[in-house]
Amino acid sequence: MTTTASVTPATPTTPATPTPGSDSPARTDRARAHSFNAAAAQYAANRPSYPPALLDALEELTGRPLAGARVADIGAGTGIATALLHRRGARVVAVEPGEGMAVQFRRTHPGLPVVRGDGDALPLADGCADLLTYAQSWHWTDPARSVPEALRVLRPGGALALWWNTDALDVEWIAGQSRRVARFFGLDDAPAPKGAAGARADRADPSGRFRFTRRVIRWSRRVPLDTHLANVGSHSAFLVCPEERRAAFLAEERAHLLRAFPDGAVEETYDLLLLLAAKP
Repeated sequence: MTTTASVTPATPTTPATPTPGSDSPARTDRARAHSFNAAAAQYAANRPSYPPALLDALEELTGRPLAGARVADIGAGTGIATALLHRRGARVVAVEPGEGMAVQFRRTHPGLPVVRGDGDALPLADGCADLLTYAQSWHWTDPARSVPEALRVLRPGGALALWWNTDALDVEWIAGQSRRVARFFGLDDAPAPKGAAGARADRADPSGRFRFTRRVIRWSRRVPLDTHLANVGSHSAFLVCPEERRAAFLAEERAHLLRAFPDGAVEETYDLLLLLAAKP
């Protein structure tokens, strides 16, 4: 931890690792959550970032600039959102539960502070943060624990921001890919596992203590086909899938996409879902 950290860490906690047992839903969720650690470099290289309009919305909805704000980015992963907040001038500290992801974070962003911990037991002092951010990570928490923790760590007037890049399913090729992914996982026409985070947003705080404002920001990026397929394969449902099955699906998907994008450049379109609420 450097002296430029924006919030005050308490004693860091080391997240528990999955224990042997039956393939219960809880065990499956733990396996998926921990799957990123072995694929941290793939995640860092291929996952999409976030548009400048997101940072504009954070400033608008909180009523203050990010510059100088004390921000804790929870479930920071490889630091995609942390770096954007830092470049906007926030005094930001990252909190990341996974060892592999934290190692990649330090490799990619050696000047930014990161501590080990998760949203259910934040290693941060009471009332130390102006803003808590969860980029693609709130759905890995237990709101019965993460909501009280957010309330504890936020200062009076502070805010909680949650966001997800979700697939723009009104785009024909994206809808087709989503259906193929869903069928691959035996979900018929249900939302694909890689889009499940957005579906959980409506249940962000079952207790109702946070009153969220919702924004949807459409944006896109144009990437090589290999980057797109590596992005798809970096989602947890694929990371815990047997390698041969995963490779076979991605090979078939390459053929589908080359028909839509014969030049090998894929236009990914996202509806970024942002939920923001002030501390009551």
